[in-house]
Amino acid sequence: MDVILLERIAKLGQMGDTVTVKDGYARNFLLPQGKALRANKANMAHFESQRAHLEARNLERKNEAEAVSEKLSGNTYVAVRSAGETGQLYGSVAARDIVAILEEEGFSVGRSQIELRAPIKIIGLHNVIIALHPEVEAEITMNVARSEDEAVRQAAGEDLTSRDAFDDDDEAEEDELNIEDIFDNPDDVDLEAVDGADDADAEEAPAEEAAVADAAEEAAGDEAEEAKS
Repeated sequence: MDVILLERIAKLGQMGDTVTVKDGYARNFLLPQGKALRANKANMAHFESQRAHLEARNLERKNEAEAVSEKLSGNTYVAVRSAGETGQLYGSVAARDIVAILEEEGFSVGRSQIELRAPIKIIGLHNVIIALHPEVEAEITMNVARSEDEAVRQAAGEDLTSRDAFDDDDEAEEDELNIEDIFDNPDDVDLEAVDGADDADAEEAPAEEAAVADAAEEAAGDEAEEAKS
């Protein structure tokens, strides 16, 4: 179907261009959204008579979009979701979730404006493009994490999608083991005595080994004398 574009459409054309598109795309999107008119003499004449008004309206919308883009671009928004140890989400973060998060922050956008090829299904920092106007975009970062604390760590550059992140936490907990974890009454423990006992054990070990060796040698001597007799 041939249509006259009433605004710039990415990868399609500029306002006033006559382009050929699939019938379904025209009927389901371009025409009902007021983004195009069927290409015929009557509509072409109508467009030319309204061109100045359409261009003025487009400029106004563009300026409004640029103002929003300045406030929105570069921002980071946190989405807390349940996920496994490797970072795989049990659910996902879709366009509707991003719309809801932005609405909470005072920005009104439609789901169709969120350029997300597929729902986000893993924790981490994800760049998302928002089409505010045919000629204006904003880029935000979605920080998807299992908790607010993890979101802070990810924002600082830490990768939490590997098992190493959990191993580090386990090692940290082991390092924090102290005397209270070992003795029921830590105040009554004589640390010097404990250290002394360890040293004594270390000294006694060689002595015990020598005694065993002497006994074995003596037994071997007795056996040799009995053999001679």
